Amino acid sequence: MTGTVAAIRTVIVDDDFRVATIHAGFVAKVPGFEVAGIAHTAADALAMVAAEHPDLVLLDLYLPDESGLDLMRRLGEGITPPGVIVISAARDLAHIRSAMTQGAVHYLVKPFRFATFAERLTAFRDLHRRLEDLGARSAEADQQEVDGLFQLMRTGTIALPPKGQSPETMRLVRDFVRGARADVSASDVAQELGVSRPTAQRYLSALAQQGVLELHLRYGTTGRPEHRYRAIRG
Repeated sequence: MTGTVAAIRTVIVDDDFRVATIHAGFVAKVPGFEVAGIAHTAADALAMVAAEHPDLVLLDLYLPDESGLDLMRRLGEGITPPGVIVISAARDLAHIRSAMTQGAVHYLVKPFRFATFAERLTAFRDLHRRLEDLGARSAEADQQEVDGLFQLMRTGTIALPPKGQSPETMRLVRDFVRGARADVSASDVAQELGVSRPTAQRYLSALAQQGVLELHLRYGTTGRPEHRYRAIRG
């Protein structure tokens, strides 16, 4: 994946003006996202989504003119429906089950910490980018790719590593690459984490297949090109 990646356009739907403004500030702080608009009613939300074509809607379930669940159902009837993350004080299983069956990607219970919010948005960004990357290469996905997409959607984390690899090591590799100032090699990761170079290479390759990292080939004067990795950022 090369070039500038477009920001994920986000519409915030909440009847509380103060809360909506806070959530807009949160969105602006998460890399790879931009606020496309704020709506305080279901009617305004439908009009805004039709006009702005956002990638994501942050949806409160308690709206003055219509249930957020009904609004989500109507949003899902569009040709290219946005992803939906429910943000609500509703904790009862009836609301949660309905949101899940209607396709909510995540469900955040108010109140919550910014770190939790950022984690959910980052997971959506990874899922969104992964879908774009797969779509650019093929109209179909194999079972491993499908499993990775659903793992991202269900847990908000990177997909499970291949058999024999540790989730903890996978996270350490991911976090090291994300924090690096430039692209890194398997040798860089091996030196930092104290693992062998082949082990580092296996984790880096798995993260690249999941769409969390992108691979660049650095060609030298002789020999095979060096594999370099960097985090996919918005």
